[in-house]
Amino acid sequence: MKIAYLMLLHKDPVLLKRTVSILSSENCEFFVHIDRKSDIRQFSVNSGYNIRLCEPRLPVYWSEFSQIEATMLLIQQALDCAVHYDYFVFLQGSTFPLRSGEYIESFLQENREWQFMNLVKMPAPGYPLSKINVLRYTSDKPVRRFAMRALAKLGLAERDYRRYLPKLDAYAGHACWAMSREACQYVLEFALSNPHVEAYFKDTFVPEESFFQTILGNSPFACRIRKLFVYADWPSLGAHPAMLDDKHLRFFEAHEKVWIDDEWGSGEMLFARKFSDDDLRLVERTEEMIRKKDY
Repeated sequence: MKIAYLMLLHKDPVLLKRTVSILSSENCEFFVHIDRKSDIRQFSVNSGYNIRLCEPRLPVYWSEFSQIEATMLLIQQALDCAVHYDYFVFLQGSTFPLRSGEYIESFLQENREWQFMNLVKMPAPGYPLSKINVLRYTSDKPVRRFAMRALAKLGLAERDYRRYLPKLDAYAGHACWAMSREACQYVLEFALSNPHVEAYFKDTFVPEESFFQTILGNSPFACRIRKLFVYADWPSLGAHPAMLDDKHLRFFEAHEKVWIDDEWGSGEMLFARKFSDDDLRLVERTEEMIRKKDY
């Protein structure tokens, strides 16, 4: 089992270094995109035989299509590598493992027929159709962006995705995922063969929560999708997961396997977010937990 970890980052270089330390083995490699708006020098300590920094670096903005563009670059870079990776695990910044690299490799080997992605057909709680039906221009089009926000308040910025994507059902979910090599190849080939799909999602809100989900949800892989293995504590009205604290760590430590049953299904958690360089005490505590469980 060969694993390509794809990572989209703009801060927390120490967390990255310690993540790589936990996960590293001869069976994996890390493909890392650093936001062009970030100072690359702070990541200078993150170099090694198994870390590949993505080029070109793109300026990435929250809730905009630049996140998709950077992720697609990472997928393509890993596919082009001489090593044949079996699984591609996409992790956003602030994510840290809850188990050792060897444990995660064994888990993926045992479940290699599955794609891991939180997926729901829209509309659904937290995922109204307005997220993909309301026009939202990106930061590189400031005049259009301002005008469209004003029109949106008047209900004049809406469109019906079914007119533009008539053969697709709309799906959504969390941004992180783990897909087989074949599924990743399918996503890239689908996007290349259907440029109108990418063009539509460029003007949507938080496309990282619907672009890959819609493609995979309408694909031959749809029947082999399982709950994602990344833990996050989502506040009922929050746009971001809560920062992890001591109560979360106590929960992780109290269970040999961190198992979650929720609206996305039932499954073991192998990673969690959000950690930060601002509280490395929690990272150290998690590292100690991993040592006790896996070594």
